[in-house]
Amino acid sequence: MVADIRNPFFTAVSRAVEDIAYAQGMRVILCNTDEDPDREAFYMQAMQEERVTGLIFAPTRITLEAMEQGFALDLPTVLVDRASPRCGHDAVMIDNRRAAALLVDHLASQGFTRIAGLFGAASTTGVERQAGYAAALKARGLPDLSRLVSPSAAAAEAALPELWREARPDAVITSNSLLALGLLKALRVQALRVPDDIALATFDDEPWTSLVDPGLTALAQPVDQIGQEAMRLLADRIRNPRAETRIVLLPGRLVERASSRRTSN
Repeated sequence: MVADIRNPFFTAVSRAVEDIAYAQGMRVILCNTDEDPDREAFYMQAMQEERVTGLIFAPTRITLEAMEQGFALDLPTVLVDRASPRCGHDAVMIDNRRAAALLVDHLASQGFTRIAGLFGAASTTGVERQAGYAAALKARGLPDLSRLVSPSAAAAEAALPELWREARPDAVITSNSLLALGLLKALRVQALRVPDDIALATFDDEPWTSLVDPGLTALAQPVDQIGQEAMRLLADRIRNPRAETRIVLLPGRLVERASSRRTSN
């Protein structure tokens, strides 16, 4: 059950899970919640009624908070991309705070001092990435110029005019590739050049991020490994329902490209 199938990250993780499941003779039912708690609740009930063997799940922020308060699914469950030590379920994800700090540190090392951030508001992932960004800026004595927005291209496109008017950033970090797409479109409308007028770095290294001009600096997530770990955790949980809960944190990888390169201007 994924939060947004349009997000290439979830598409890639779903493919990795399906490949492993097929090799093991298992069937995969894919549900897309669109970060909507009501739609999510509908699918969760359907999965339990269908008596599925297990669930790999990227919950909304509201549902994850409910899990922290004691809500639990009555079937083996592994969370991907978002989790909490208090949620009671196994999980696999990257270290979002550390990954956000990597992007901040990279931009700061290039000489950027007004680093804005657009982070998805619908999930704990965006909130954690914002927290890592803020902590890294504070450690360097730099201002927090972040915004929490809907995790979509349209939201980033709508956010840029106000962000540019109020904060005048010299660099921006986006918490997923959809936000990066929207931001690129908005920058073109505003006739702002990357990286001459404003630098850009994003989470998620997608095929298109190396094809645009300039190429986008990105934080690559190990999507195949996330899918493999999720399936391994789920198989272990099915075999041993009473085992201790595990959260697997995987490292991200910084891919430097021209979008974050400081120019003479």
